[in-house]
Amino acid sequence: NYVRCTNVSLVVLFSECPWEWDNLTCWEAASVGKVVEVSCPELFEFMSPEEGLGKISRNCTEFGWSEPYPHYVDACMIDDNTTKPVNHLEDMYYASVKALYTVGYSTSLVSLTTAMVILCRFRSLHCTRNFIHMNLFVSFILRAISVFIKDGVLYAEEDSDHCFIHTVGCKAVMVFFHYCVMSNYFWLFIEGLYLFTLLVETFFPERRYFYWYTIIGWGTPTICVTIWAVLRLHFDDSGCWDMNDNTALWWVIKGPVVASIMINFVLFIGIIIILVQKLQSPDIGGNESSIYLRLARSTLLLIPLFGIHYTVFAFSPEDFSKRERLVFELGLGSFQGFVVAVLYCFLNGEVQSEIKRKWRSWTVNRYFAVDLKQQRHPSLASSGVNGGTQLSILSKSSSQIRMSSPLAETVNLNLPT
Repeated sequence: NYVRCTNVSLVVLFSECPWEWDNLTCWEAASVGKVVEVSCPELFEFMSPEEGLGKISRNCTEFGWSEPYPHYVDACMIDDNTTKPVNHLEDMYYASVKALYTVGYSTSLVSLTTAMVILCRFRSLHCTRNFIHMNLFVSFILRAISVFIKDGVLYAEEDSDHCFIHTVGCKAVMVFFHYCVMSNYFWLFIEGLYLFTLLVETFFPERRYFYWYTIIGWGTPTICVTIWAVLRLHFDDSGCWDMNDNTALWWVIKGPVVASIMINFVLFIGIIIILVQKLQSPDIGGNESSIYLRLARSTLLLIPLFGIHYTVFAFSPEDFSKRERLVFELGLGSFQGFVVAVLYCFLNGEVQSEIKRKWRSWTVNRYFAVDLKQQRHPSLASSGVNGGTQLSILSKSSSQIRMSSPLAETVNLNLPT
């Protein structure tokens, strides 16, 4: 929550009062006799929720900058006696939120990376549905990485001189961050659109649709973020682009995101209606309690995949319930990638069956490889009872393989390619 200053012009070379960072506000360069007035830093807005906070001024004299007047505490704090404890509580609160979402994104990053390795490794799992899951996993991974990069650039050194921060790289980080977040929302939307289309359409050309899904999932955020960056560069090129005071420009990104959330919510309701109709079909059977149990389970499984929890604050203003919003979207939302990876990869029946099959194939292959090695080199077998046992097992297994060709074919088919 530091104010960052940019656009340091050549006036710095000719003015008596240079740009200065006083650990709270960045004061622009000014000529002698000029009075510079700024609003209270954003830090005090969290401490004093009432609107209409004061302003601070400084004079540029021939001896340099004057002291700020009125003082920050007098102009920006409601109660002077509560300054220290409130500041301490606010610091603890935001530090706790940051620690929570750091743990959440770290957990999601590890689980999603593991899930990606599993889905890429097994060819039998390569289908349109899993390809969409893989793109969603990548968007979650990029979102977590962008959050770590953003925090590292903006908040790594709290005592750094924010007037002269290298803003080119900082702005590039914010552009990358917004792109990753927006891509994640759009791939959540595509998950809902794919499942709804799969339930509604009888003939569904998945491969052709997947081409358009890829364009929507990665192309639309590219266009929106590019437009936002160009508009921001020309009309609001201030700070590190981490503040979105210009509401009109911010809706270039927020508008498509909110639209995808609401469309996904409508698709979610439509899918629930379809599930209710299918579960009540006489072909499925079951009593009323089992039907509602399966419906509830399906609903809970779809919530993290569709990102339905984002509808809670979708249309609320940016400053509405800021503390609750931070905990809900940053704290709890950071674990969404972990939940999706667990539900749609680790607990997936196809994935579990494939892993078990590969594990059995590996153990059988390893067993016969050891036996063949001992058959070619009898001297490697141990003497005594263990040696006799190993040789008898080897001869028995070899005879079984010679007598049963289907077993040999099965073993060969199960070998890793």
